[in-house]
Amino acid sequence: MKRREFIAFLGGAAAWPLAAPAQQSTMPLIGYLSSRSEQPDAPFVAAFRGGLGASGEAGKNAKIEFRWGDNQSAQLETLAADLIKLKPAAILAGGGAGTAVVVKKLTSSIPIVFVNGADPVEIGLVHSIGRPEGNVTGVSFLATQIVAKRLELLMTFVPKAKAIAVLVNPKNPDFASMVRDVDGAERSLKVALQTYKASNDTEIDEAFSQIARRRPDALLIGGDSFFNGVRRKLIALTLRYSLPSIFDFREFATEGGLMSYGTSQTNAYHQAGLYVGRILGGTKPADLPVVQSTRFELVINRTTAKALGLEIPDKLVALTDEVVE
Repeated sequence: MKRREFIAFLGGAAAWPLAAPAQQSTMPLIGYLSSRSEQPDAPFVAAFRGGLGASGEAGKNAKIEFRWGDNQSAQLETLAADLIKLKPAAILAGGGAGTAVVVKKLTSSIPIVFVNGADPVEIGLVHSIGRPEGNVTGVSFLATQIVAKRLELLMTFVPKAKAIAVLVNPKNPDFASMVRDVDGAERSLKVALQTYKASNDTEIDEAFSQIARRRPDALLIGGDSFFNGVRRKLIALTLRYSLPSIFDFREFATEGGLMSYGTSQTNAYHQAGLYVGRILGGTKPADLPVVQSTRFELVINRTTAKALGLEIPDKLVALTDEVVE
């Protein structure tokens, strides 16, 4: 090999180590913003990663940058702005409708995939379910729109109930819809409903103190991301006051709540991972219809039922998807 060629060869070889970092910098970056905290969301993060991995090579090789609101909604805008500065290829907006509302307000160019239980059209996230338009799409699991069904199931467990407490979060973007559902359920089921509001830990304690004084026969916890993030506290309070209660997601029942009726959050986050993967592959959010959950599951905790002195009615046994021992 001639001297000039050998020097050129060495020059090329010297550049090789520099090439690897350059390739790594092109790895797709995904922003993950949740209003909740890391530990309660761990199963949903795993499901999201599973969806990404199943979506193709872009999803498998993507890097995820996490931001956690720790149930402090006032932090969401700052956290979202911080993620947007990183210029991610897409942002997953989880932990409730409020997260997606905040992110959408801050960017109209970065694709946003939401996961929440609100009506995405009613709260202004998308133009329509089939044609989202803009930079937003996602998964809606209708957590706030089946109040009457949850009350019906709860009353099957407590058939002599005359009054049922309902706990709702007034800061939920879908609050107006929840109130309508509660009012409609009260008329159709002909049971007295006592509505209590809470949007932080202190207000939860105050609400349960009021509930204890009024002594309703049972309790429905409204679908809400903040409530989901503090589910262990809520479960403990329902047991302390011996309140037969129904929740929206199975995680409540598996962790000690009496019963839950709703869709699977893990499935929703898996679907969101698939959607983010497709966006990394070049699909526009506007071309991805909002996914609506259609399967609902009833989960009952037999141990908690026994602790409350309740027998699971045969009618509910036939309907139950899982009985937790």
